[in-house]
Amino acid sequence: MATEIQTIPYRRIYVWELPVRIYHWVNALCIVALVITGYLIGNPQAIFNANEAYQQYWFGWVRFTHFAVSYLFFFNFVFRIYWGFAGNRYATWDRFLPYRLSQWKDLWETIKADIIQTKLRGRMVIGHNMLAGFSYFMLFLLFLLQAFTGFALYSSMSDAFLPRLFAWAVPLFGGDAWVRQWHHLFMWGFIIFTIIHVYLVFYHDYFEGKGTTSSIIGGWKFERDDEIIQREDQYKK
Repeated sequence: MATEIQTIPYRRIYVWELPVRIYHWVNALCIVALVITGYLIGNPQAIFNANEAYQQYWFGWVRFTHFAVSYLFFFNFVFRIYWGFAGNRYATWDRFLPYRLSQWKDLWETIKADIIQTKLRGRMVIGHNMLAGFSYFMLFLLFLLQAFTGFALYSSMSDAFLPRLFAWAVPLFGGDAWVRQWHHLFMWGFIIFTIIHVYLVFYHDYFEGKGTTSSIIGGWKFERDDEIIQREDQYKK
């Protein structure tokens, strides 16, 4: 007797809008460039052995790249702040701060599944689960701190308007040396977050099979109809 195969209807949902996807990849490329150039600025390497000084200007290009990309990183983040108000329901700020009972439940369920690992999986969500959303909010705060300290360091060697806006951070942090130390420490925060972020993206993509990885390229995810209805009821509580 043949076994009857039960089919489950899935819905194709447009989650990540084009501005969010552009922000994500621009931000990722900026972080990679800033980490590499920032490390080289803090630990200069004798890459070339040249007799003439002009042949050693590779370090000047490293510094220029770091400063130029920092502007792109900053204004890309400013745009994301705006899109947190103008974007769709998966991009708005209420996805990053738990203020409803259902969001706290989602946060705890995800912690049990991803960190404590006492459950196979947490609540299924279409956009960010609450743990991811809250961790991104903390990352946004790290963005601000990195911008403050970075432009503060740059303010001592630039008369440009934007860096001078952050000159107040130097005495606040206790001088250039302390600002540089904090700026370096925040860099490692980005590195650690990136490692965890990439791991969890592929982890959820494997266990959920709903297009988590490809969604940040095309914007689409796949969701079961019955779980969509159930989750909509939960988020009303």
